[in-house]
Parts: sequence; structure tokens; C-alpha cells
Amino acid sequence: MPVVVVESPAKAKTINKYLGDDYTVLASYGHVRDLPPKDGSVDPDNEFEMLWEVASDSKKHMKAIADALKDDNALILATDPDREGEAISWHLQEALTKRKSIKKDTDVKRVTFNAITKTAVTEAMQNARQVDMPLVEAYLARRALDYLVGFNLSPVLWRKLPGAKSAGRVQSVCLRLITEREMEIEAFRAREYWSVKAILASPRGQEYEARLVNLAGKKLEKYDLENQTQAEMAQQAITSRDLKIQSVEAKPASRNPSAPFMTSTLQQEASRKFGMGARQCMSSAQRLYEAGYITYMRTDGIDMAPEAVQNAREAIKDRYGAEYVPAQPRMYKNKAKNAQEAHECIRPTDMARDAVSLKITDDDQRKLYDLIWKRTLACQMEGARLERTTVEIGSDDGQVVLRSTGQVVLFDGFLRVYEEGRDDDVVDDDDKRLPQLSEGESADKRTVTPEQHFTQPPPRYTEATLVKRMEELGIGRPSTYASIVTTIQDREYVRKDRNRLIPEDKGRLVIAFLENYFRKYVGYNFTAGLEEELDDVSAGDRNYKDVLGRFWQDFSAAIAETSELRITDVLEKINEVLEPHLFPPLEDGGDPRLCPNCGLGRLSMRTARSGGAFIGCSNYPECRYTRPFGPPDPEAEASAIPPEGKLLGEDHGDEIRIFKGRFGPYVQRGAITEENKKPPRQSIPKDWTPEELELDRAVMLLSLPRELGPHPEDGIMVWANIGRYGPYLKHAESTSDRGGTNANLESIDEVWTVGMNRAVQLLAEKVASRGGRGAAAKPLHELGEHPDEGGPVNVMKGKYGPYVKWGKVNATIPKGTEPENVTMDMAVQLISEKAPKKKTTRKKAAPKKKAAKKSA
Repeated sequence: MPVVVVESPAKAKTINKYLGDDYTVLASYGHVRDLPPKDGSVDPDNEFEMLWEVASDSKKHMKAIADALKDDNALILATDPDREGEAISWHLQEALTKRKSIKKDTDVKRVTFNAITKTAVTEAMQNARQVDMPLVEAYLARRALDYLVGFNLSPVLWRKLPGAKSAGRVQSVCLRLITEREMEIEAFRAREYWSVKAILASPRGQEYEARLVNLAGKKLEKYDLENQTQAEMAQQAITSRDLKIQSVEAKPASRNPSAPFMTSTLQQEASRKFGMGARQCMSSAQRLYEAGYITYMRTDGIDMAPEAVQNAREAIKDRYGAEYVPAQPRMYKNKAKNAQEAHECIRPTDMARDAVSLKITDDDQRKLYDLIWKRTLACQMEGARLERTTVEIGSDDGQVVLRSTGQVVLFDGFLRVYEEGRDDDVVDDDDKRLPQLSEGESADKRTVTPEQHFTQPPPRYTEATLVKRMEELGIGRPSTYASIVTTIQDREYVRKDRNRLIPEDKGRLVIAFLENYFRKYVGYNFTAGLEEELDDVSAGDRNYKDVLGRFWQDFSAAIAETSELRITDVLEKINEVLEPHLFPPLEDGGDPRLCPNCGLGRLSMRTARSGGAFIGCSNYPECRYTRPFGPPDPEAEASAIPPEGKLLGEDHGDEIRIFKGRFGPYVQRGAITEENKKPPRQSIPKDWTPEELELDRAVMLLSLPRELGPHPEDGIMVWANIGRYGPYLKHAESTSDRGGTNANLESIDEVWTVGMNRAVQLLAEKVASRGGRGAAAKPLHELGEHPDEGGPVNVMKGKYGPYVKWGKVNATIPKGTEPENVTMDMAVQLISEKAPKKKTTRKKAAPKKKAAKKSA
């Protein structure tokens, strides 16, 4: 039986169903080899030789394939139909040849199919070929470039920019896009403008909305009404005049459907409609592909196979009627740069089956399949026919003209199935319906309202709009978009807030560094040009080692130039670059970098060990002024915590202050003095805003840990406290005891409200959840209270035999003595022998006086 190798076990299972028992289908579980993360894995001095290593997880899968080849000397490589899939086939062939599982007479073939259906798999088996080496070489070039950039540039970052984690060939360019957009937003200054809206009514009492477009015989531009006074004057001009319909113009219009999905547009639409991240979208699409429901999900192509087009047209006719099928099939062509149209679009393998009929149980997969199915049918449907109406309403003297627009859908066409989402909320007046209006009719004024507006900054990128922008610039490829967007978030260069991507401090610093010392390599045109060269390699039009050679010659020189850089020079350079952002000019013309606290030092950017950044005074440690990284915020400065701490008030004669510490903000009772070097402190929980903390809450924090009382079962104390991982209960002799049992509390407020009954329940559940480990041991024999010192004395069962327990003292019972025979007197004797002796301090003897030297 020939051995067929695919990437995943799910794909293997589906293909095995079509091929039957005549084939052995096995999974490679992705890439079997990779470059080890160490120096020398790519050798520029030896024609870029690459040293590959079989991953430890892949060794057992390789063995399974090698064992299967012992029974049948035929290998069919059926990995995915793209550059990555071709590379995996090449790796398999190379690795199996190296371990002599592939011999000279082994029949090795490569097959590809765009969809996992019986027809596609059977047809692929009849059209086998050899591994496509130009595609493999394009992969090798890409992998070598990523290694050379990452492995040589990341150490420069580690040495010169504390806290930076790594840099990548494409991820850094992607990060630059997000950072530049944030700088645009921060530099943006809103401009005020006004408009005037009127609610009018027809003679039949039907209301509609119109906006003022002409005033005093002049067309009204966006910023002509600059303030409320001008807007109210315009309002008065409308209110004081009678209005009538001057013209009604209806124009036919049409809308055509969007093209079928390719990888980038699928990610964008899944983000818009479902809030799916790029990785989540591709993971769900992968499962659908492996189940045989959709075609291959990594593609730049929007072309559709002729038989698929025909199937779509038949499905549309069956479901919606012949009037929804256009006379001719719709054809689509790529507009994106470097579009590789080797693959079909992403579409269902069976147009007649919707998500309901397939009975897909996974929610994400069901939603994604429904999206793909609807988009594919819509792309082959008749366009929508509309009628757009524009109504002009004005006064007889021509001083005011208002306009109302709307539309009527005459035939819904593809809109019956699907409408593409929008990246940002856009109010479209054309979407409104208008009542029946006729020229010359009066327009009754119901309300006339001035509206204030402000210009808006450009929106932050979502994963969808970022992928769209990368595609427009020709940066990256469909197979890499998801991993790039995910990587910059995993490395904490970017965070996602309400689906928007916001650069973190360390991300900004990395880009500032790269733009100064490696500007060429984070250039959009350079990165896109390199992608074009890699496309030429995959087409067989360029030698991949020539591409690598030209790149390495310049890049290695740029790396060498940074060897003499000092961290202080780098930080000062970044200060200069970010100065307009960090230290904008002051209104009074003063020095924006002069420390507002001491008036002597200069403000500059500093890096923290954690990788973050802040603004600090050069006069440190005499002046401890700091503020967050970014431009100064007067409101935040007013409520911020100054270097000497923010005084909240007094409690029992002690000052209560908030301080910013190395490990975060904390509250402190009293000042540090010679007599009180360690005053009580308590960290402020992450969920609390330090600047808004009030005295009563600070005093509550300083009262922790809270003592609930002795546990009813064993008498050992139970405490409530806030720790590194949030609020919790502790059942132990003391809060510093490493033993005992800890149980999480649901909220911080519970620390002060939880009662003993609830605490006992939570502690018992915690013990039960870990199989009894950590539960307080039950005594074998309770002897009672210690006659001299107090406190329970018990005989316990221990790992090395029975022992007597009193407080923190554990005393082993001598061999031969049964636990039930131990008396209180015997226990007290054992405890006294075991208990640490109290140290007695002796007074030092006065030093002996030295005898005076006798004079000669």
C-alpha cells in the first residue's frame, strides 16, 4: 500500500475515507524540521547553507512514516498546495532520504488538491508530479531572511534597549504601521464645526430629515459654520422663512456584489462581523478545510473554478429563483500587489449545502462557513437595483436651501443573501427612505436643530484593517498575516483593546530604535520589494542565493555599525526622535524638558527593566520626579502621585500616603524615620486606580491581613488578604507560614466581608479539588491545653512516624512508644527538649585599658 503523508490527523482521516484501504495515510503534524535557534544555523560564508534539525515532537511521526515505507516502497506527498506545503514535502523527502527510508528505487510523488473532496483527491492522484523546487527555494529564502534578521537584530535590541524582546523582518514593519497611526492620533487637534438639521413634514404629515446646504446664496462648506453663534443664526434664517420643495430628482443606481473570499478578505470580514482575531479565523477555516467543507484557506486568488461557478448558479436558481442569476457568470481579478493567483478563492466544496444542512457543531466554524457560503453565492448573483432620490427644499428668496436624500431598493439581488461589512461606523444618508414628495409642495418645519461636531482623528487599526493595509502595501503574504499580527501581541509590543490595536511603550521604543539605526529594513517599499523578489524566486525567474547575498551584504554592515553604540547615546537619540511627542512646546514658550518638580534637571525618557518606559528627571536621586511615557497630561499630572507621595489624610495620628514603588503603587502608614525604618505598607490592587484612592480605602488596605478567627475544626487561624495573584484566604499558623491551605476569593471586597462559614466552605473545596493534599491533618490523640504555655497539644501521624505537635514545635515520639500511650507530662517533656532555647544576651565586658608606655 503506498504511503500518503499529509499535515494533520484530521486531514488524514478525511482523505483515508476517499482513498480506502489501498493506501496508508499518515500525518506529519506540520513541519518536521526547522532551523535550531542558535548561531550558525544559516551560514552566510558558505553559500547560506542551512542546518536543519528534526524537532523532538516530530521524531515519532517520522518513525511511523519510515516504518510504513518498509512495507511499501512508494511515497505520496500530499501536503497543502502552497509554498509552506511544498516546503513540508521537501523536508519529508530530505529527512527520510537522510535516514535511508527513501531508497534509489522508492517511488516518490507529489500531489496537491485545493479541496478535500473525493473528486479532487482522485483527480490529484492521477496528476502526480515532483516537488516544485522554485517554490521550495522561495521558502528557503524567506526562512533564511527571517533567521538572519531575527538572530542578528534581536541581540542588538537586547544590548541597546533593555526590555526589548525581538525584531522580525515583517513583524517590525507591521509594528511600525500601528505606531505611526498612534502618533497621528496623538498629534491630531480636533476642529469644531456645526451643521443644521431640520425635521420637515409633507402636506400628508409624513416626516423626513433634511440638512442645510446653502446659506445666503452661498454653498455651505464643511467648516463654514465654525461656532454656535453662526449655527444659531443659520437656524434663525430657516425658522423665519417658509419652505417648499424646489426639485425632486430620482436616479436609477445599482450595486454589485463583492468578490469571493481570499485569505485577507476572509480575515477582515470575520473580524468585522464576529470580532474574530486573525488566528482564530484561520484556525476555524483550517478545521473546515480538513473536514472537506471548504477549499484551501490560504490563497491570494479570487478566481473560481468553472464547475464551481456553475454549481453556484444552480444553487442560486434552486433557492431564490432564476431572476437572481445573471445572464453571464461574474469574473473577478486581483487588485492587490504581488497577487499569486495559483489557487482558487475560498469557497464551499458543495454550493448546495448551507451551515444548517452540514450540522456543524462548533460555533466559530459554523459562523465562518455560513459567511463563506453566503459570500460565494452572492458573488455570482444579480446586482441590486436601486433608485436614489435627492430633494432640494428652499425659501422663495433663495437665502436657505436644504437637501434630503434617500433610496428605494427596487430589486434586492445579492443583498437578499449577503452585504459586506464596514470597518468603521459610517452614517450614510442615502440609506434612508423618503416619503412621496412633489415639486412645489410646502415643507412644514417641525424642528430645526443646530448640531455641534468635531473632526475625528484617524481610527486605530483593527486586525482586519491592519491586514487590509499590509495587503495594499504588499507586506507579508496570506499565510503569514495571522502569525504576524499575533506575534506582536504575544511579545507585548501591542495590546488589543475593544478590538483596536494600541502600541505599548516597548513597541514604540523598538520602532524608534529601528527607524534610526535600521531605517531601510523597516521601510514599506523595501519590504514589499523583497516580497516581489521572493515571488520571482517562486516563479523560477531569480536565484534565491543571489537575493540572500545582496540582502546580507548591506544588512551585516548595518549590524556592525551598531557595535560601538552606547545605551546612553541610543536613549538620547530616541529622546530626540520622540521629542515632539514626549515634550511638545509649552504655551508660555518655556523649556518643555525642564523638570517641573526641581526646576533644575532635564526630563528624558528612561527604560525600566520590565521593558516599559517612563519620563524621569536627570537630577535623580535628588529629584524623583517621574511621569508616564507619552506627552504630558495636565489633568493626569494634577491627580498623579508625586515623588514625595500623595497625602490622603491622617489616621490615629499617622499620615497615610500613596507612593509609586518599583513593583507598583502602594499605601504607607507614617514616614520612614530612624526609629521606624519599615512603616506598614500595602500594595494597591491592580483593579483600583491609585490616583482615585481615598483615605478610608487606604486604611482598609493597611489593616490587612484580616484575621477571621480560628478554624472550627482544628483551631488554626484563618486569614483574608490580597496577594500577588489577587484576594485569597489562608489557613495556617501565621500569614508568613508557607504551609497551610490557600483559597481564592472572587472579589477584592470579599477580603473585608467574607465570614467564617463561607471561608470554611471555600477552604474545604480547595482541599477537595486537589485530592486532599494540603488539608489540615487530624490528630491521632488530643491531649488538651499545654499546662504552662497554653495552646493545644496533639499526637499526630507523620511521614516518619508519630509525633507530638504544639504550635510550631514538632517532637518525635521515641520508638516503641504507642501514640495512645503518650501522656501530657511525656508530651511536655518532649516539647521542652525540642523547643528552641531562649537566647540570653550577655553584656560585653568593658575593654581593658592599655597600660601607658613607660618613657625611656
